[in-house]
Amino acid sequence: MSFESLGLAPFLLRALSEQGYETPTPIQQQAIPLALAGHDLLAGAQTGTGKTAAFGLPLLQHLGTAPQAVGHGPRKPRALVLTPTRELATQVHDSLRGYGKHLRIPSAVIYGGVGMGNQLDTLRRGVDLVIACPGRLIDHIERRSVDLSGIEILVLDEADRMLDMGFLPSIKRILAKLPKQNRQTLLFSATFPDSIKQLAMEFMRHPREVQVTPQNTVAEKIAHRVHPVDGGRKRELLLHLLAQDARVQTLVFARTKHGSDKLATFIEKAGIQTAAIHGNKSQGQRMRALSDFKAGKVKVLVATDIAARGIDIDQLPRVINFDLPMVAEDYVHRIGRTGRNGSTGEAISLVAQDEAKLLRAIVRMLNRDMDIRDVPGFEPQVPIRWGNSAPGKAEIPGGERAPRKPGGGRGRRPHGGGDGQRHAHAGAKTHGGPREGARKPADGRRRGGGGPRRDAQR
Repeated sequence: MSFESLGLAPFLLRALSEQGYETPTPIQQQAIPLALAGHDLLAGAQTGTGKTAAFGLPLLQHLGTAPQAVGHGPRKPRALVLTPTRELATQVHDSLRGYGKHLRIPSAVIYGGVGMGNQLDTLRRGVDLVIACPGRLIDHIERRSVDLSGIEILVLDEADRMLDMGFLPSIKRILAKLPKQNRQTLLFSATFPDSIKQLAMEFMRHPREVQVTPQNTVAEKIAHRVHPVDGGRKRELLLHLLAQDARVQTLVFARTKHGSDKLATFIEKAGIQTAAIHGNKSQGQRMRALSDFKAGKVKVLVATDIAARGIDIDQLPRVINFDLPMVAEDYVHRIGRTGRNGSTGEAISLVAQDEAKLLRAIVRMLNRDMDIRDVPGFEPQVPIRWGNSAPGKAEIPGGERAPRKPGGGRGRRPHGGGDGQRHAHAGAKTHGGPREGARKPADGRRRGGGGPRRDAQR
């Protein structure tokens, strides 16, 4: 299938050709014709699937071909894209400017963390397209510096992430300012929790649904590896892994902003170019760190979950979870940064005893095995207690199970070997997809190691 077959206008096809785009991705194949036909759309797509073009191309075609309603006063925005983070807003804005290079569509990108002066000047001159983070857009609404009564197309990008970040009240306030009639709404989300479905029922009209990736699935070419380690030795182990090949670009996830800074400083002192991005960094610092990482000037980028949402690198070879995420679904978002476009990728997790429960939840959600491997010299002083079973493996009635030993027992490698490798099993696959039964613990389950501490390794 080609972009020509999707019904796109010549000015868009020309821009796509000039940028080297030849074949639409699955989400583009499904979403673009429906959006061009004017349907509201619920689209399941994760970062890296080409979703920006999936909503951006139909949006630009509408703005470039449909005449603007003639009215009095300054030009009102006709299209609004809401995104969860500043990095993503900037990325979407840059992409749409590239796709619309043969159009004259004035646009503004609106986000917090910077002064309002330039944004006010741009809005005052009049724009057709606004790409915004909800918080700063509310500021402009309150100042009456933006009028959303002329919006014809609304896009909610990464809607699940916006709700996770607490933007639901802001989104509802923004929706109240939009016209209820003659508005097309496109909602893109990696997952569809009940809160998203409820929101869609309230403000969308008979939306069509497309899903290109089953929820919580990840690229097949990603190798998942777990290194058990004592919490106090995590930083040493991380440095050991990074030093094995300091040329490999690596995205490292930490749970907290403060932890990200401490970790980045520790790695930098060891002689590896490192930067950190999180919510306490200024916009300039975050954009500079991201730019240096993409350009290869920085080999290691330490990030929190929210700050990493704007990271879009085609061939990132390695992601390391220094801290496991508190929410299993966030593991998918993290490792989705690697193994893209058919390339291979490596997802490594450093797991201490107090994170065993989190690892079990991740393995159950993915419904696939994970390779658990001790690193010589960094074995935990006390073997990690996984609980009543290996992470994610079906419970055995009565809790009867043989001890799991490195290189032996249930987790034996097919080819033997004595490097301590074993597997965290996902259990038998079901026809209901990777999340079937993910939250159905067996009665009487014993849990080893207690719950995770939020201040682990800080």
